[in-house]
Amino acid sequence: MRPFTQHTGLAAPLDLANVDTDMIIPKQFLKSIKRTGFGKNLFDELRYQDEGQPDQSCEGRPLRDEFVLNQARYAGASVLLARQNFGCGSSREHAPWALDDYGFRSIIAPSFADIFYNNCFKNGLLPIVLQAEDIDQLFAEVTAKEGAQVVVDLEKQTVTSPSGATFEFPVDNFRKHCLLNGLDDIGLTLQQDSAIRRYEEKRMNEAPWLFLSREK
Repeated sequence: MRPFTQHTGLAAPLDLANVDTDMIIPKQFLKSIKRTGFGKNLFDELRYQDEGQPDQSCEGRPLRDEFVLNQARYAGASVLLARQNFGCGSSREHAPWALDDYGFRSIIAPSFADIFYNNCFKNGLLPIVLQAEDIDQLFAEVTAKEGAQVVVDLEKQTVTSPSGATFEFPVDNFRKHCLLNGLDDIGLTLQQDSAIRRYEEKRMNEAPWLFLSREK
């Protein structure tokens, strides 16, 4: 998993509340568990006029010009501004996979659905909770000036707006440690690799019959 320390990026304002995980990545795309390849179908029903299908090329599909990610000024956005209760609905981990594969590193909103919030940390995304009035200011600044960027600093736990205003955000110490060091659940386990090997060697000596090969 990629570590997250500080990130400066173009911010895209998604001015919708209660964006659920089916809106983030529709159900027909959940057949794969590869974690990659979902970015082209992020917000599929909002981005395109037709219904997308797995393995379908998105080249030439009719776009909804009014949708924020289809606007040229937000091309390459890596920070998503959202409204309350972002990521509600089903618990599909494909939602953070799609956001990450598209290129987002952080989502900033007044509130998140719990499971989605937890899944973001496990997949290298930083979900940030700010006060509604701070979100309003970020929306105003980002929409007022094309190319507006925000700075997200996980170590300092701050978001800096295009005008230089700084907002502090809370984050659990353990989650912060994992994200700063790029540790997902597997990475955390592998930190105990030596202890795991010692245990396996001990068990092999104590109960060798458990490790007998079944090959003839």
